[in-house]
Amino acid sequence: MPQPRAHIRPRRRPPLHFLPLGGCGEIGMNLSLYGYGERGQGDEWIAVDCGMMIRQDLPDTPLQVPDLSTLDALSIRPRALIITHGHEDHIGAAAWLWPRWGCPIHATPLAAGLLRAKFIERGLATDAIQIIEPGEALKTGPFTLRYLPVTHSIPESCALLIAVGEHRVLHTGDWKLDPEPLIGPAISAATFRAIAPVDLVVGDSTNAPLPGHSRSEGEVAEALARTLDRCEGRVVVSCFASNLARVLAISRAAERCGRRISLMGRSMERMVGVARGLGYLDDLPALVPVSDLGYLPPEEVLVIATGSQGEPRAALSRLSHGRHQHFELKPGDTVIFSAKAIPGNERLIDRLKRGLTHCGVAILDDHNHPELHASGHPAQDELRTFYGWVDPRYLLPVHGEPRHQQAHRELAETLGIRAPVIPVNGDLIRLDNEGLSVAARHPQQPYIVSQDAVAALPGLGGDEGINRSRHGSLYLAISVAATESGWTRIGRLMLDASQASTMDETAFADWLDDCLEDIQVDSLAELRLALQPRLLRWLADHLHRVPEVHLQILAVEAQMLEK
Repeated sequence: MPQPRAHIRPRRRPPLHFLPLGGCGEIGMNLSLYGYGERGQGDEWIAVDCGMMIRQDLPDTPLQVPDLSTLDALSIRPRALIITHGHEDHIGAAAWLWPRWGCPIHATPLAAGLLRAKFIERGLATDAIQIIEPGEALKTGPFTLRYLPVTHSIPESCALLIAVGEHRVLHTGDWKLDPEPLIGPAISAATFRAIAPVDLVVGDSTNAPLPGHSRSEGEVAEALARTLDRCEGRVVVSCFASNLARVLAISRAAERCGRRISLMGRSMERMVGVARGLGYLDDLPALVPVSDLGYLPPEEVLVIATGSQGEPRAALSRLSHGRHQHFELKPGDTVIFSAKAIPGNERLIDRLKRGLTHCGVAILDDHNHPELHASGHPAQDELRTFYGWVDPRYLLPVHGEPRHQQAHRELAETLGIRAPVIPVNGDLIRLDNEGLSVAARHPQQPYIVSQDAVAALPGLGGDEGINRSRHGSLYLAISVAATESGWTRIGRLMLDASQASTMDETAFADWLDDCLEDIQVDSLAELRLALQPRLLRWLADHLHRVPEVHLQILAVEAQMLEK
């Protein structure tokens, strides 16, 4: 008799979980967690980056940082914090959130130096900050991580190859393909081809809607040199303090045309100081104190200033209002914006430019002189090239608003890369033998902290002991019916916003109707999970004080509609 065939089941490997608490559906405030295990007591977790965003729409421009209440509810405590690079949207929340964990922090030298300065300023010990060089590997628990150097708008940026169990994930961080980065080497194609294929890429979506290739820092340096040659009065160039390649390019161009250089803004001075200590700006020309600029002829003055995003506290804003004690802008001077507007900052930047116009200065920006800035993120041709190197099976599009994430997903699918999930902050995403799926959703509350204090502002955070009722409650009840294209609201909007900030109910209702129509889910429970984070985000964007939200959704049957 023939022997029965043996059926061998594929070995089930423990799943990998991905939990973003920032950076998904928004630009900035990046914080992602990776967990290994079946979501039991023995699970191991690491955190990648810990960033913030500046809330310029709120009084006193506080910071918004990720809310850790989801981690408390799930009993998650990361065994390590891994930093990909030193931008504020990747390290700026660490001084507020890391004390809750007390774990080792692994960062490249520049990011580690910036973190140490922040910790010392806040009275925190720096012993946990451990330096790892780009290209090196480390092991923490079941995770093995290798820092893979990439080019970006700050030196020492790295992608992370994360190996745990049988999973291999590439967390790209922020990156671009720049053949002439000015500081540091260009990205190594051979390095990334050597790690292919990977199971999953968690990838930067910031410029995914843009065709072509991002501009090189070398091209910007040449454009700055040409522009400065044509300027006659004093020149102020505003850029991100962390873009050391841009600072170097501006300084070299200024020296070529006989201008003396001065730095304006505390973050600019700190960044240049830390970078010089690491040997990054050894050939930076001698700097002139701002207080001495009045003794120089106008055609010999160049100031590199913070404040390109319209920040009210920054140097450029003070100049636009004539409030700087050592320097005053006059007709004939030129202000160059060597930075692009971050989404959400347009109103403040417009107000800043109106103030500069009243000073009588010429304004050069990315609208009339796009060659004076280069993005630090990959456009579509760069994404195609990169994914050709690493050959990913799946993609999770992160670091962007929904339109950026959707464009990234569509591009990936044209390359044969599966992207079944567009992450939202608070989504617990599972990677296992069956693929990628959302295991649970945990809507995130806005968490606001003062720039001048370590403690959270009452009523806006997610921390224990915070009295949210101080900022009122919003009770919202809506009746909905399912349609072929989404959901539609039926009848009046039942809304009670007592004690909360005044809100425009008409604008809110219009937004809610559009939002419901766009949500593609099959049940009321899924609708609530999808609507809650969008609702919190709208309130955070439109109210000075975010209330505690109580949401009730009622179903209207099709028979009732027919009557």
